[in-house]
Amino acid sequence: MSVLRILQRLCPLFLLMILSIGCQNEISPRAQFYATIEPAPEDPALAAFSDSLREHTKIPADLDFSVFTGPDLTPSPSVIAAAPTGEVFVGVDQQGSLGKEPGLGSVIRLVDVNQDGVFDLQTEFAKVDHPRGILPVGNQVFVLHTIYSEETGEATGQNLVVFEDNDYDGIADGPSTLLIEDIGNPAYLTQRGTDHSTNGISLGIDGWIYIAVGDFGFERAVGADGTELNMLGGGIVRIRPDGSEMEEYTHGLRNVYGVAIDPYMNIFTRDNTNDGGFWNTRFSHQVQTGEYGYPYLFRNFTEEIIPALEDLGGGSATGALFLDDDRWPDHYNNTPLTADWGRNFLYLDHVTEDRGSFYHQQEEFIQLQQITDVDIDASGVLYLTAWDNAGFRGNPDRGYTVRVVPEGLDPAPFPDLEAATVRQLGQYLESGSAKVRQFAQQELLKRPADEAARAALRVAENTRHPLDVRAAGIFTYTQIAGADGIENLAELTQDESVKEFALRALADRKAYADQVPVEPFLEGLNHSSDRVKIASIVGLGRLGRAEAVRELLTVPVPSTFRAPSPGNDGPHATPNSEIIPAHMAVKALVEIGATEELVRAVETNQNQLALWALRYVHDPVAAERLIGIYRDSENPGLQNQIVDILARTYHKEEEYDASWWWGTRPDTHGPYYVAADWEATPMIRDFIIDIFEQTPDAERDQFAILNSKYRLEIEELGESDLESIALANVEELPLINMAEVQSNQGEVGRSTPEEVLAAIENIEGDRELGEAVFLQQSCQTCHAVEMGEPMMGPFLGTVGGVLDRRTIAEGILTPNSRIAQGFPTYRVTTEAGESHVGFSVYESANNMVLRDMTGSGTIIPTSEIEEREIQDYSLMPPGLANALSYEEFAALVDYLQNLEN
Repeated sequence: MSVLRILQRLCPLFLLMILSIGCQNEISPRAQFYATIEPAPEDPALAAFSDSLREHTKIPADLDFSVFTGPDLTPSPSVIAAAPTGEVFVGVDQQGSLGKEPGLGSVIRLVDVNQDGVFDLQTEFAKVDHPRGILPVGNQVFVLHTIYSEETGEATGQNLVVFEDNDYDGIADGPSTLLIEDIGNPAYLTQRGTDHSTNGISLGIDGWIYIAVGDFGFERAVGADGTELNMLGGGIVRIRPDGSEMEEYTHGLRNVYGVAIDPYMNIFTRDNTNDGGFWNTRFSHQVQTGEYGYPYLFRNFTEEIIPALEDLGGGSATGALFLDDDRWPDHYNNTPLTADWGRNFLYLDHVTEDRGSFYHQQEEFIQLQQITDVDIDASGVLYLTAWDNAGFRGNPDRGYTVRVVPEGLDPAPFPDLEAATVRQLGQYLESGSAKVRQFAQQELLKRPADEAARAALRVAENTRHPLDVRAAGIFTYTQIAGADGIENLAELTQDESVKEFALRALADRKAYADQVPVEPFLEGLNHSSDRVKIASIVGLGRLGRAEAVRELLTVPVPSTFRAPSPGNDGPHATPNSEIIPAHMAVKALVEIGATEELVRAVETNQNQLALWALRYVHDPVAAERLIGIYRDSENPGLQNQIVDILARTYHKEEEYDASWWWGTRPDTHGPYYVAADWEATPMIRDFIIDIFEQTPDAERDQFAILNSKYRLEIEELGESDLESIALANVEELPLINMAEVQSNQGEVGRSTPEEVLAAIENIEGDRELGEAVFLQQSCQTCHAVEMGEPMMGPFLGTVGGVLDRRTIAEGILTPNSRIAQGFPTYRVTTEAGESHVGFSVYESANNMVLRDMTGSGTIIPTSEIEEREIQDYSLMPPGLANALSYEEFAALVDYLQNLEN
């Protein structure tokens, strides 16, 4: 442990003391402004609210917990960000996730000048709609938010912007500066709202802003330097703070809301999936350039993806943070924290290294009703936001923020580093707090480059420093020195302890990739550490060097590269660290564009990595060469692999124009979402039919499987099309007479919802009776409770792990108050003028299936849809429990609450 860290532990005020040395006559504008603010007294109402929350929720006993703001100031808070110096920025989103009315969002700034847990100043920093990401850096505040048209009043996209506050009065000085335009899908923002949109933003110690993109995706986002990017579905995008060099970091996530970034640039996410309607959450380690598969690879093509580390059951992921502050107890520190809005918890996501990745174990941490986000300041104070049942469209009377510190920590106000010397900033890079290191780095970037670079390099080269400090030094030096730092970084690759970070830093900026030596990366391919191997492979892909292809092709493909059997989901949430080097090598080879080398490797030595990489190559020369290799080969195994590759490349993905793709239940068949013919399709078709016709009848089943798996639509091959099976089952489910059920007047039907809730509070339900009631009331007509049952309405098999008893009861009594995610009521109008109302149970690029309140299903070709509108009511009407007694209703609720499979 460094001297600075020891002194920090002994005296929290040490950080403040060192700044007074050598700069006593320099006072920053921020410090001058805050000196004029009078500390505010404690608010008795917030104190009482804190006591109530502590009493009724799960909060560790060794944490000091208090409500920071209530709904009067921060209603419907969607996101929170704490500046190192303690200013807290809260995104207020009274439109909620489904609201579409402009003018109800803002960014509120709160200041606690003396860190006593009571805010002393509050201002409306900026008026923006649907704030989904906030990042304060110095006098700048980056904000990701939805844009509405002044002419139409409808959402037109999402922008990443930056505001400035040079006088630190808590009010943005003027209009924002645009960094990314249209990093959100306007079609679905208009149709549905902002709930699956582009979300949280986080700053890594490498100086990139990381952006969590939900599965709306986007078309033609444009950075400040003119860089354009499309993203079909969700993932992570990153950009420099000046709006330049925008690029995709990973792909294949669903509704990811935030990222947790550790000091070594490991990135962790919680998101959820849709493998037929269950919306299970998953925890993932995000490896640069990785493909995570949602929605069209993660069921039937799982050998091609990096799987999640764990499937966590039902839930709804929101904000994330990597807690790295040595003032916090060891059990909490150095741990990803992820929030789950559906499960009402902030989780400790303990991770244990596994080769180049991790194993995961989840632990409940802090319980808050519909928690949305979390952040920490440089004094060690953790801040959280809770939606608090504000509803999908927001609520001006619900929502709050809380402040949490470890018991015994008396957080001192963190000094403004604008007055610090370069030497002092270098000392701050040695801190045990990630936030302090990050703030010191950002301040160093503003100083004279030569002096700042030397300070950062001293930290990077000092072998006495902990690894996280040296990593901070390397990434800081890289940003300051740019291309001039290549030689020193290359030397650092020879230091075994920091080799991985030096390699990552060398390949981090493509602008000067042609000046970076390739030798350190080639050496790293044979390193004993998978982390170094992965950094080398990813780096070679970013450098784009053709001379690296031969070495990349030596990366072995592990035995876990196996396609799932037809009709069965592959292991999309089972750790598979050994697949990562090969996965990254394939990505690098495709990025380099090594088509000729790939085909030659197949021809000469049947290289398995080359065969894998060729699945993503749409080059007619490659297709023609593979056909030739097949005809010249006498190896049935190789021939089968070539046929599979050609079937895989028979189509390519349609060029994305944002008019198609998204749905709460999208087509997960794969391998493309909307398949399109390309130049070599006729040649591949003729070849496959020729081979099929030469195959004995008894062995032709494999072609039907290929035809279905890859959606070739080659009539001669026959097929077992999964979509046809799904559509054939539409009319097989039993129907229910809703009006008859509602007309029965038992004890529940004669009471108000409030009376029923009060009555069952002290009734312990008989679960066997509850199951009988579930069947008696025909609930199974619209709700499955076991995995594998036909998907109809909301799946209830995991409801007990997501909702508490009262919330389940409220959902039955007043369905419109809580419409299940993925089951809004749609009104679909066809071009022929027909109108259909129901919830979607199946969607693909070709068809949509609506099921109405009786359970009856209707198939509607998507090409015939004129308009689809989300209605404000649930298809499940009130009164379905009218005939029940209080005991029967309590039994039904308790039966559902204990469904956690």
